[in-house]
Amino acid sequence: TATLPGDIDDKKYSARACAVVALSRYHLGLPYYRLEQFQTLVGVPVADATQWELAERVADSAYPVFEHLQYQAAQRDLIFQDDTSVRILSLLRENRQLKQQSGSEKARVGMYTTGLVAQGGGPTVVLYLSGRDHAGENLANVLARREPGLAKPMVMSDALSVNELKDDTTVRRLHCLAHGVRQFIELEAVFPSQCQRVLDDLSLVYEHDALTTDQSLNAHQRLHFHRQHSAPVLKRLKGWLQQQIDARQVEPNSSLATAFGYLLNRWESLTRFLSIPNAPLDNNTVERALKLVIRQRKASLFYASTHSAYVASVLTSLMATCVEAGVNALEYLVALQQHHSAVFSAPSRWLPWNYTQQLPQAT
Repeated sequence: TATLPGDIDDKKYSARACAVVALSRYHLGLPYYRLEQFQTLVGVPVADATQWELAERVADSAYPVFEHLQYQAAQRDLIFQDDTSVRILSLLRENRQLKQQSGSEKARVGMYTTGLVAQGGGPTVVLYLSGRDHAGENLANVLARREPGLAKPMVMSDALSVNELKDDTTVRRLHCLAHGVRQFIELEAVFPSQCQRVLDDLSLVYEHDALTTDQSLNAHQRLHFHRQHSAPVLKRLKGWLQQQIDARQVEPNSSLATAFGYLLNRWESLTRFLSIPNAPLDNNTVERALKLVIRQRKASLFYASTHSAYVASVLTSLMATCVEAGVNALEYLVALQQHHSAVFSAPSRWLPWNYTQQLPQAT
């Protein structure tokens, strides 16, 4: 009796073809219909619905690794955290239904993509999580996987309340100094002298930090350097800011007073680099990482459902983590598909930075 052929799609579309479609959609940010048009132009037409099925197939092989990456991120010493907006059509339909229902004024209607970049204590992990939950809730879900007995992780974010945990004392909260700098840059044309004083001092702090990088100082040497050179600058700046407020040199309800308040009210969390080794100055690391999903939003506009948003989170997280690890993302996604059973059995062995160790013995 003749052997029945396997799944026709498996024969027609290789693991590499599926991975190329996934990279085109979630790294380049191109929508499926645009990819369909391009492929038609070059003589290899693939329907947009088929491309979605191929990308979903990659995610089906990869999601155990994505779940384990959340565990890995929870064990890191430093987590950068931020949100950006996202459009999910199924949730937008829910929002319209909620507006028509009485008593639904307090229902949540927001949609977010949270970016988390976890460093220290292991390879860098980049996570994207899309849905109703904001950055604080997504961070809490990740940190729930943290092993007991570990020291409190540092968490860097801007000062928005949605970034905070219900019990923010469980982490060492750092606030972004660059957000304070940006406020004064925006006001420089209106309040030139006051803003210039602040910008000069904070620029000097950034110059000091750049020197620690150029000189390849370790964490404790960097801490000592900032204490020696940046601490006096910041002490004088804080005194001057407070003196301006006390002497009523700044209108209390003005935008300049708001900028002053951002620094003074969060002085301790803004200057953790003077007390904690390896504490960063700003949240620029995760803001750069979010450019990947912002590119998707600008080029592709939306996800159809929470499931498609989850597929995007899985694949984009793996691609970004591959970039951080210096790993060829195409070869990695191919390997996850080809060794599907082994990945499900032990996802911790199929992370971007260690999966090649499994290839000779994988069947």
